[in-house]
Amino acid sequence: MTEIKLMKGNEAVAEAAILAGADGYFGYPITPQSEVLEYFMIEKPHERTGMVILQAESEVAAINMVYGGAAAGKKVMTSSSSPGVSLKQEGLSYIAGAELPCLIVNVQRGGPGLGTIQPSQSDYFQSVKGGGHGDYKLIVLAPSSVQEMADFVSLGFDLAFKYRNPVMILSDGVIGQMMEKVEFKPQQKRLTEEEIMKKCPWATTGKTPDRERNIITSLELVSEKQELHNIKLQKKYKKMIDTEVLFEKFDCDDAEYLIVAFGSSARICSKAVKTLRENGVKVGLLRPITLFPFPTEEINKLADQVKGILSVEMNAGQMVEDIRLAVNGKVKVEHFGRMGGVIAMPNEVVEALNNKLIGG
Repeated sequence: MTEIKLMKGNEAVAEAAILAGADGYFGYPITPQSEVLEYFMIEKPHERTGMVILQAESEVAAINMVYGGAAAGKKVMTSSSSPGVSLKQEGLSYIAGAELPCLIVNVQRGGPGLGTIQPSQSDYFQSVKGGGHGDYKLIVLAPSSVQEMADFVSLGFDLAFKYRNPVMILSDGVIGQMMEKVEFKPQQKRLTEEEIMKKCPWATTGKTPDRERNIITSLELVSEKQELHNIKLQKKYKKMIDTEVLFEKFDCDDAEYLIVAFGSSARICSKAVKTLRENGVKVGLLRPITLFPFPTEEINKLADQVKGILSVEMNAGQMVEDIRLAVNGKVKVEHFGRMGGVIAMPNEVVEALNNKLIGG
């Protein structure tokens, strides 16, 4: 029987990484995600699996250590919180340009700037629109529970290696700091060097007699070749859109109104949906699990059924833009959000839906 543990979301990420057979973690402490690094220090994964844990001298150093580990075909990751992830953006763009697999965990806090250490979802744009320079995309997973914080580690690594692309777990201080029961998958073995050479023939594992050396770079000085590389990347992102969209729907079959929310906001909205239905309002909830690729097609279908859509986010209105693009003018789309680390209450969501859509 699998053991069930009571853990914080941040701790679950660290334990799941050890069990997923990760080779290395490179990070720098910042609230509200510091428990990731602290858990690694306590658990000593170098003794359990040989996994390397290193506190870098800065966020910039950490992401470039991830770059190096990923180039060698290793299963590597980092974690941080909003301002720290901002510092990693240059490295992320390089890693995406070099087509390397890695996992990034962002436990968001309120901004802009240093902001607050309380929960927020204001890094949506930064995460799903690229964030750094150039035309690139991350696959972005949005957990709404401690269990998903754990589950998305192995899923994130699988997707990262499938597409040779960075994957981000976009959480926030609510999910990172809350304690819930969590069940882990069995321990996976770390790959040997021979297994990495077989599974990742592109990796910088040393020149062999039967092939030329592998060179990992995102630099191409010939414009026409760089354009061809960009076309290749865009085809890869289109394949992600076609095959990797994940979402959940609640009470949508007979819904006349729809709420769209991700992460901890979706948990709050599930209570709001229950309250509204008890008052006779037929409302459903769609929770995007992948923020890129976004469930555009499903939201467009639901727009044929409902009278209006409310986007609930802990920001000034970021995901609402993608919902409006998905709906394409079919129905009214409004936004409700709290900012600066303030968490919306279910009764505020009920009031917003009544005022902005039903009575508005």
